[in-house]
Amino acid sequence: MIGIDWGTTSLRAYRLDEAGAALEQRESAQGILSVPGGGFAAVLEAEIGPWLDAGERLVLLCGMIGSRQGWREAPYLPCPAGPAEIAAAMVPLPLPGAARCLLVPGLLTRGPEGVPDVMRGEETKLIGLLAELGDGAATLCLPGTHSKWARLEGGRIAGFATRMTGETRAVLLGHSILGRLSAPAAQGAGDEAFRRGLRRSREGGGLLHHLFGTRALGLMGELAAEETDDYLSGLLIGHEVRAAVEDGTAAGTVHLAGSDTLCRLYALAFAEYGVAHRRHDPDIAARGLALLGRTIA
Repeated sequence: MIGIDWGTTSLRAYRLDEAGAALEQRESAQGILSVPGGGFAAVLEAEIGPWLDAGERLVLLCGMIGSRQGWREAPYLPCPAGPAEIAAAMVPLPLPGAARCLLVPGLLTRGPEGVPDVMRGEETKLIGLLAELGDGAATLCLPGTHSKWARLEGGRIAGFATRMTGETRAVLLGHSILGRLSAPAAQGAGDEAFRRGLRRSREGGGLLHHLFGTRALGLMGELAAEETDDYLSGLLIGHEVRAAVEDGTAAGTVHLAGSDTLCRLYALAFAEYGVAHRRHDPDIAARGLALLGRTIA
C-alpha cells in the first residue's frame, strides 16, 4: 500500500510492505498551500505514479490535505476513536486508475468545560504509537507548532488537548516587541537561556506577566539579544509542561514523539518539572497508515 502524510508545507509518501515497513519513501515541498486549486490529483500522481504502475492498489492520505484548504474536507470523528472507527469514516477520493484512494478523517474532542478541540494528521501518528504501546492507558506528547497531549485507553484515542506553543513563539518573535530585542544565537549556545526560561515558568505571575518580563530583562541588560529566542522558548514550553503537570495530564510516564530538536527541548522541560518520559521514533505516521490499511483490507 501507499501512505501519504500531506501537510501545509510538505508531502511525505511511503510505499509500505504488509508489515508496515517502508520499502521506499519520497518527500516533496509541495504542501497544500503550494498546490493550485484542483491540482492535488496531478501532484499526487506525479509523486507516486511509479508505485501505482508497479501494482499498488491502496492509497491512504492523512494531514491537512483533508482540511477545508485541502483536496476535500474530511469530517472530524469524535473521540474515543480507534483504528476501526477511523477506518470506517475514511472519505474516498477520485484517483484515475485501479487504485483505491481514501482520506483519513481528523478527530474531535471536548474538554471538561465543553470547548471543542481538533486534530488533523496527528491521529495517524497516535495510531502508529497505539500499535507499539498496546491497549493500556498511556499519555502522549507530540510537540510542534500546535503541540498535542493525548490519552490512549483500551486501544483507542480517548481524548487530547492542543497547546499553541510553537505558533505563539513564532508570532511573538515575528510580530511583537520581543522580536525587536532578539538576535541570532550561536549554534548550540542557547541551553542555559532556555533553562532560565524554564525556571522562570515555575514562578508566580502567569505567562502574560512573564512575557513582558522578557522585554524588561532585555532593556535592563539582564538578557542578551542572542539569548532572547531561547529564553522565550523555555518560558513557553515551560508553561506548557507546567499546565500539563497541574491538570494531571503529565502524571506517570509521558511518551514523547517528534523532531529531535523539539524532543530534546521537551526532555529538558520534563526534567525541570520532574516528569518521566520515553522517546519514540519520530517517523510514526507511516506506521499508523499501515495499521489503518490493514484494518480496511
